[in-house]
Amino acid sequence: MLGVESRMKGRGLGMRNLLGILGFFCLWITAQAQMKIPPETVQQWASEFSVQLRDFTVKYSGSLLLQKKLKDVESIIKIVEVDGDDLVKDYSDEIERMLGSKMKSVKRLAESAEDADLYHEFNASLEFDYYNSMLINTVDEDGNNVELGGEFPLEENEHFNNLLVNTQQSDIQVPTNVYNKDPNILNAIYNSEALNDVFIGNFQKDPTLTWQYFGSSTGFFRIYPGIKWTPDSNGVAAFDCRNRNWYIQAATSPKDIIIMVDISGSMKGLKMTIAKHTINTILDTLGENDFVNVIAYTDYVRYVEPCFKGTLVQADLDNREHFKQLVENLHVKGEAKIKNAMKESFKILNEARANGQGSMCNQAIMLITDGAMEDFESVFEEFNWPERRVRVFTYLIGREMTFAQNTKWIACNNKGYYTHISTLADVQENVMEYLHVLSRPMVINHDHDIIWTEAYMDTVLPNTKELFTTKAQSLLLMTSVAMPVFSKKKETLSHGILLGVVGSDIPLMEVMKLAPRYMLGAHGYAFLITNNGYILAHPDLRPLYKDGKKLKPKPNYNSVDLSEVEWEDTEEKLRTAMVKGETGSISLNIRASVDKGKRPLYLTNDYFYTNIDETPFSFGMVLTRGHGRLMFVGNVSVEEGLHDLTSPDLSIASEWTYCETDIDPGHRKYTQLQAAIRYLLGKEPDLECDEVLLQQTLFDAVVTAPLEAYWNALMLNDRLEPGVETAFLGTRAGLMRIMRYAGVESRVAKRFLTPADKDNLFTIDHFPLWYRLAVENTPGSFYYFPINDKGVKFMVATTAVTVSSGGKTAMAGAIGVQFSLDWLEKRFWAIAKQPSDTDCSNIEGVCPLSCEAVDLNCFLVDNNGFIMLSKERSEVGRFFGEVDGSVMASLIKMGMYKKVSLFDYQAMCKNNHHHSSSARPLLSPFYSIAALLRWLFSNALMFLLDFNLCGLWHSDYFVDAHKQKKVEPLQPCDTAYPGFMYDSSVREANSLIKCGRCQKMFVVQQIPDSNLVLVVTQADCDCSRQYGSILLEPKEIKYIATVKCNRMKSQKVRRRPESCHAYHPKEDAKECGGAAAMFPSLALCSASLLVWSLLLRWT
Repeated sequence: MLGVESRMKGRGLGMRNLLGILGFFCLWITAQAQMKIPPETVQQWASEFSVQLRDFTVKYSGSLLLQKKLKDVESIIKIVEVDGDDLVKDYSDEIERMLGSKMKSVKRLAESAEDADLYHEFNASLEFDYYNSMLINTVDEDGNNVELGGEFPLEENEHFNNLLVNTQQSDIQVPTNVYNKDPNILNAIYNSEALNDVFIGNFQKDPTLTWQYFGSSTGFFRIYPGIKWTPDSNGVAAFDCRNRNWYIQAATSPKDIIIMVDISGSMKGLKMTIAKHTINTILDTLGENDFVNVIAYTDYVRYVEPCFKGTLVQADLDNREHFKQLVENLHVKGEAKIKNAMKESFKILNEARANGQGSMCNQAIMLITDGAMEDFESVFEEFNWPERRVRVFTYLIGREMTFAQNTKWIACNNKGYYTHISTLADVQENVMEYLHVLSRPMVINHDHDIIWTEAYMDTVLPNTKELFTTKAQSLLLMTSVAMPVFSKKKETLSHGILLGVVGSDIPLMEVMKLAPRYMLGAHGYAFLITNNGYILAHPDLRPLYKDGKKLKPKPNYNSVDLSEVEWEDTEEKLRTAMVKGETGSISLNIRASVDKGKRPLYLTNDYFYTNIDETPFSFGMVLTRGHGRLMFVGNVSVEEGLHDLTSPDLSIASEWTYCETDIDPGHRKYTQLQAAIRYLLGKEPDLECDEVLLQQTLFDAVVTAPLEAYWNALMLNDRLEPGVETAFLGTRAGLMRIMRYAGVESRVAKRFLTPADKDNLFTIDHFPLWYRLAVENTPGSFYYFPINDKGVKFMVATTAVTVSSGGKTAMAGAIGVQFSLDWLEKRFWAIAKQPSDTDCSNIEGVCPLSCEAVDLNCFLVDNNGFIMLSKERSEVGRFFGEVDGSVMASLIKMGMYKKVSLFDYQAMCKNNHHHSSSARPLLSPFYSIAALLRWLFSNALMFLLDFNLCGLWHSDYFVDAHKQKKVEPLQPCDTAYPGFMYDSSVREANSLIKCGRCQKMFVVQQIPDSNLVLVVTQADCDCSRQYGSILLEPKEIKYIATVKCNRMKSQKVRRRPESCHAYHPKEDAKECGGAAAMFPSLALCSASLLVWSLLLRWT
């Protein structure tokens, strides 16, 4: 019993001890929960820091002096409201004149090429040396010029992106798969020599012309100015002008195409490989004015994209690439039954025509098969005869010729063309034949339609990749104007012989320079779209994406719709009006963003738009309500202005056009500032300059001149505070003044305001970031924001300055100062610390309070939620919600920060789709060896079957095959992401956050006269389990299958091209093909095919 009692007492004592510990723990938790941060202390810190911050920024920027100087000139300036209707007309007229001059140049080329052919008799034994662009300036082992090479002088030319060119001579590029001394080639090259003088004459008449060229139907490409052509890494000249969009669009009218491919069992192996390559090649000949669908057939009809069943879809880049991916996954099986697929194809085309859908022009069916067992006359009688509105082109795949007669009969009796494709090397040439057939009506009628292409990025030229990093993304693009060249010989009139296409490139940057930025204001811009609603030029177009460390064009970069950039136009009123070629205006309340999408802005934009005559383009421009519509005009003498314009601290926007330096080659050596000064001095009276812009620049130079003396006085007479690095200002005229308080060695922000710092300079694409942020803030009040430049962190303060007259106030510019994070930390930590002898008698809460205490976290956060200052330097520049989700969530709930939903319809996302066979290599370690052997043998087989060196090195196959094997990690997608904006009417907030066993207190106080808030939080209460981080990461918008399908096949409003050439009574349709193929030995074929079939079975 005693033992039991003693045990009971021991247990009681243990229980009391446990209760005591628990009680102490509860008291400790309560103490944690009851930690109180006095709001009045935080308020005092915010007020003190506000004064120091403002005194510092005002002093070192000189903002008050500049505002005073502007006040002094208010009596002599005039504020005008920009008239958008007049301005859009003026700009569009300028663009029309520019594009009109390009069209005249192309017409002269076409006339010259046709005349040269008319008077030339074909000479089968012609021997003619020409400059081959691959061989020029190349010598053999003995030092002699190689054949078709020769000396070809090349000089660097700024007008042609500093490439080495010859402006006195064109030269010839011939694809590797085309024999460069073929009689047809030599005769056509000889004829085209006449273009040399026209090229040079065009360039003299219009020095703004860039590349001029002639693409021959025989395959060669004559380019002016002449260049040294660089082959690809395999030494192959893959470029074939006949594949380029400008050639295809000029050679044919818009078309509806149904591709029918046989996927029966007889198509296995190499036949299917050739068939897929044929489909892809046909798809590559289509453009945004064409419509397409792909049907695979065996004993039943299968749409490769079930979503597109029974309809035609626009053949834009997105849809073409989508079809290619689906075609790659086709597998052979079953028995071929053409009739049902043929009927389905005719039904689609007939319904499209009856309903006014598709191109409403040419219609064709492309039959890809290894043989047709009958001629299907009954089908054609039911659907196509006697009008024969639908042409049928047939492609016989493989070596078998058993059913060739039926396959040819189908084409010849439906105004089409028959070709036999037995190797991969045959595909390109044979597919191109259909374009020549479709061009016949246009050629016979001699309709010289001028076409304009959609935007594209020319990756052929050697230094394009360098341009990716030095030019505004949206302005890397170009458009081409092109015109077909016909044979005018009477004896071949009914044949409709297309000689080729002439054209010229127009960089879109040059077009957009005709809509000067200074007239449009900080947030204004101009843009161009096509008749299909796709963007040609727009400052928010982002055609490139980062793949690792490399910048690459996005797969859909030239089929971005206006509605995907101007996404606030939800009813597509703007898009519809512009696509229809209307003239008018519309206003939209929009959510814009700056600083790479991180900082949202609410703006009211007025859109003005009109069409560009004789082109498929529409021009639009935007003026932002308020300051965007008002600009001031000042006047000073040239003498007074010139004195200040030559100040060493002054620069003007190098990408803007103050004076046109590209017309006279002698002017190209001048910078814009040099050209402007020489013009004003009378040294270059022939320069064409923008008088309004120059006058405003002179006025701005005079008004801002005192800042140079002020900044220099600070440097000389005052002891500069460590950390202040650069003062700067900018005006609407693109004028900038910069004072470097710190030398380049001691400056933290070494790239800030250097030519490499595009975000903070005036460019053709945008005003500087600090300027755009300042004009949306209260004038006179500084806007502070952090910059993280590749790990280098620094601060920028900027404010807007205004000028008033006649009851109106206009933005005159922005001024600011850049300083180091060290300065900010030094000043703030000194203030945010109560000394130990502080009188705490009237303070409820922790006293003395210090941001240096381990149980306290202090942050300076800007109006978009980005951290300006933190104890952890790694947190500076990050979004506050990432660092402390609990406090940010509370501030959002209280209404201190408001969430703004933003969208990106040009995003690139990781492709999470995994192929169903992705795990197959795991089934057997032998698989990978077998697969490798199959690859080796298949490539060897293709060599044996192609049986000619040109075919082997025909780069289309090898390049495409390489691309197919390389899986792109990113795919185009739509994303949504949040932005946040501070509500300045909420000046302070404090609260407790319940986080499990503790409560976290925080106090937030607005820093007066700034866009910052001071956030003080309890550091020893971890809420991360209860509150996750709030991220700004974009999330992909996942569409359900039906919605995704509807989006893919939806037909937005578009304007069809005005001309259509689908029929001519004199067309000779008897020329319907019958190409012969080269046959290697039967034994060789049999052996190769046997190896192939064994390997297929093996793997």
